[in-house]
Amino acid sequence: MKKTVLITWWTGYIWSHWVVAFEQAWYKTVIVDNLSNSSIKSLDWIEKILGYKPDFYPVDLRDTNSLDEIFKKYDFAWVVHFAWLKAVGESCSKPLEYFDNNIVWSLRLFELMEKYDVKNIIFSSSATVYTSPQPSPLEEREKEQAWISEDFVTGNTTNPYGTTKYLLEQILNDLANFSGFRVMNLRYFNPIWAHMSGYLWEDPFGIPNNLLPYVMKVANGELKQLQVFWWDYDTVDGTGVRDYIDVVDLIDGHLKAWERLITHPPHTSGTSLEKGRKYWIFEVYNLWVGRWVSVLEMVSEAEKVVWKKIDYKIVERRSGDVAEVFCNPSKALEELWWKSETSLEDSLKNSWRFYRGK
Repeated sequence: MKKTVLITWWTGYIWSHWVVAFEQAWYKTVIVDNLSNSSIKSLDWIEKILGYKPDFYPVDLRDTNSLDEIFKKYDFAWVVHFAWLKAVGESCSKPLEYFDNNIVWSLRLFELMEKYDVKNIIFSSSATVYTSPQPSPLEEREKEQAWISEDFVTGNTTNPYGTTKYLLEQILNDLANFSGFRVMNLRYFNPIWAHMSGYLWEDPFGIPNNLLPYVMKVANGELKQLQVFWWDYDTVDGTGVRDYIDVVDLIDGHLKAWERLITHPPHTSGTSLEKGRKYWIFEVYNLWVGRWVSVLEMVSEAEKVVWKKIDYKIVERRSGDVAEVFCNPSKALEELWWKSETSLEDSLKNSWRFYRGK
């Protein structure tokens, strides 16, 4: 019999990929999303790939009564929690909205997980939880120890979005220790690009907050010009540097994390054992490539794929941004047997396939 998983906020491009991957891996997915920043059309694209539509409920996580009815209807084996507002710059201008959305919604979900004894969760976290500035000077990039590892200090965040992720990690750690939750806490920063079918892609409303959809919308003529947020960072070309990961590789990491969750030896000491809860887990993994790309390097690589120049202008720095972020993904390789496989060129080609077909 298929195991059933609850997915929060599925119609974004990462989460719709997730639905496809887990349905194809023989899990039944049940999805809740309030459609505040996404489109129900994603369900049609998923149907084109799978041949059917998964169970979907247009429910806000703060609507506890409706969410309770969904928990009553299904016997969930686990939860994958993606329900976020996630734009760094926007979080600096709307911090209370981010605290309400990301933290309050999550608490309502955790309460129902406790009520119905659904203790397995994969949590979508972020590298924004790491203390900034990071010990990663440009001249030491080739040294593995300069990359951010899971044991780096967290908490001194640079924006409210990162703060919400950090606080929820602490809450889930306590729920693991004191309530027997089993948590796979996955940290990633810049998931990008499209499903190889060309049907699923990040296509946000208005001007995108993320780099690649912005680049592709300019290349496709939907927007006139890309805004590059400053040029005097201490990086290879003065623009921000990130470790971009293909969304299909990222979802494969979630599958590997679930396999690890169900086979992981439980903790058997401390408060959880004293309360008779012997199976708590809280594990942290970076799901990153270990490859750094600047904004202008991304523009250059995209131009090779789309066969045209991408117009851009330098504008003021965006609040909450840092110069560079890149991680050490070795723990995921050693313990999950996972690594990113998709080249930057292939990822860009998949993205352009989507936009040419719009």
